[in-house]
Amino acid sequence: MTDIDALPLTAEAFAPFGDVITLRDAPDKIINQGMCGRHHDLAQMDFGPMGRAGISLFNATPRTLPYILDMVERHPDGSQAFIPMTEHAFLVIVAKDLGGTPDVPQAFLTAPGQGINFHRNIWHGVLTPLSAPGLFAVVDRIGDTANLEEFWFDTPYRVVADQIPRSGLT
Repeated sequence: MTDIDALPLTAEAFAPFGDVITLRDAPDKIINQGMCGRHHDLAQMDFGPMGRAGISLFNATPRTLPYILDMVERHPDGSQAFIPMTEHAFLVIVAKDLGGTPDVPQAFLTAPGQGINFHRNIWHGVLTPLSAPGLFAVVDRIGDTANLEEFWFDTPYRVVADQIPRSGLT
C-alpha cells in the first residue's frame, strides 16, 4: 500500500482540480448598510446543459487518519461544492485524469472554515470530515441523467498527515 501525505489546502495547489472557497483578504464590496462584507463569486460552478444548481445538506460520518482510499468518483456533468457548516478541517482527495482513469491521488487538509468546489469531471474522494459533526452545504448539479462514475483501485492508498488543523472554537 502506498502512502499519500495530506498537505495543507492552498488555492494554487488545488487549482487544477477546482476552487478553494474561503474569505479573501478584503471583501469585494460592503453591503447591508455597511454591516456585511461580500466576498463575491468564489467558485466556478458548472452544471452543464442538462442540469440546474441545487443546494443540499450532507451529514457525513467522520473518518480517521490514516485513511484507506480504495475508490474515487467524478461527476462528468457538473461541478460540486462542499461548504462546511462547522469550523472543522476535512480531508480532500483528488486525482488528475489519465485517459478515463485516475492518476495517483493527491490529498489536502482544509483549514478551518475553508470549502472547496470540484470542477466538472474531476476524480475525487468521497466527503471525508475528520470531526463530528460532518455537516456540509453542498451545491451541485440536479438533473435527470446519471452524473456519477466510480473507480475502484486494485491496490488501495493510505492517506496520512502530520497534523490535522483544528478549529479556533472552544
